[in-house]
Amino acid sequence: MFARHFKNLTFSVSRLNSPKCFSKVPIKADPIFKKYVPRRAVLYVPGSDERKISKIPNLDADCVVLDCEDGVAVSSKEAARVNIKKTLDTLHFGRTEPIVRINSVSSGLGKEDLQVVLSASNLPPTLMLPKVEMASNIEWLAETVVSILEGMNKEKHRMFNLIIFIESALGLLNFENICRRSVELMELGVPLSLEGVVFGSDDFCANIGAERTKDAIEIMYARQKVVLVAKAFQMQAIDLVHIDFKDLEGLRQQSLEGARMGFTGKQVIHPTQVPVVQECFTPSAQRIDWATRLIAGFNEHQAQGKGAFVFEGSMIDMPLLKQAQNIVQLVESLKKVTIPESQAATEPASETAKKDATATNNAAN
Repeated sequence: MFARHFKNLTFSVSRLNSPKCFSKVPIKADPIFKKYVPRRAVLYVPGSDERKISKIPNLDADCVVLDCEDGVAVSSKEAARVNIKKTLDTLHFGRTEPIVRINSVSSGLGKEDLQVVLSASNLPPTLMLPKVEMASNIEWLAETVVSILEGMNKEKHRMFNLIIFIESALGLLNFENICRRSVELMELGVPLSLEGVVFGSDDFCANIGAERTKDAIEIMYARQKVVLVAKAFQMQAIDLVHIDFKDLEGLRQQSLEGARMGFTGKQVIHPTQVPVVQECFTPSAQRIDWATRLIAGFNEHQAQGKGAFVFEGSMIDMPLLKQAQNIVQLVESLKKVTIPESQAATEPASETAKKDATATNNAAN
């Protein structure tokens, strides 16, 4: 089961690599254990920068990444760890989800990050592991987290959400196997629930020798592949960074493109980007109205023993119903978020819904 709690559990390399562990696992989701957590804008904040961290409660971002990795100089790594621990224990995040990004397995710094961060009284709900290239990276994280928690004799029932980064050709090629292995480890009782993937476009371009362009055509295939595998494993997919943080219109267009492609959120590097991105990945008022009424109509026809039915001139089948359900699911997770006035209905709900159902469905998955 996806969320089986682990108790008195110890892991070793031999157990993780046993033949039983490598049995094929079907791609499926268990909705009983899946609670949708919106991550539309994923904002990075260097763990060593106390001034920026102090502003988090006022940003109204879905999630904030307390960074130990790229945003922190090597000389400041230890200070970042200690400051992140203090932040977890003392800062009131409000509705914002705190996430901690540790250093990569290959850096040799990840274990030190975890030793400090996991010693906090308030453990982070979500961990991020960058530069994942093979399943053994997930095995390392699983064994390290379990070992540290057991050594501290704390929170042995705790499940952590896990978000990984795909940032290289090797990582993209191995992405499906990485996801399968993560599911296997969860079924063994490892306290890591793989919830999402971030596409690290700049590192990816550097890895394959591509030149970044404004329209990002050079990474179109990689973005599509990330979404494809993520959705096969019922995961969120977080799109690339729009580096020019002053170009809000360019950010808006790229965000809408990402939503249409199937991404559920976007990385941001400046607070001014947060409201733009979160608006682009939020269903409009007319789409919400359309989805709510469609589901009500479906339930009414089901009660009458009817299957497919006509709704506002269109024949409704299961795929369209699923789109409506995805919209409602996302809205339910955003109850504390006010729908921007700019999204107020300006045309009939049915017409808008037909135009935007695909993009909204992608944002909600």
